[in-house]
Amino acid sequence: MRVFTPNEIAKQAGNKYVGVLVAAKFARYVNDFPRDRTYEREKKLTTMSFEQLASGALSYKITRRRRQEA
Repeated sequence: MRVFTPNEIAKQAGNKYVGVLVAAKFARYVNDFPRDRTYEREKKLTTMSFEQLASGALSYKITRRRRQEA
């Protein structure tokens, strides 16, 4: 398993915290896909997500949260 440093993630995401959030959201998104259950994955989804983010293959857009009006 490859170890990703905070600096490595921050280069692509601009911030290590945003990088972790983006990778986690992408892992949850991929987990929702139907998949063939006859084989075991060789990598965890979070590891795969960090690899995609660190390589620059994962693009994302940050949107501001809408305020709820009372």
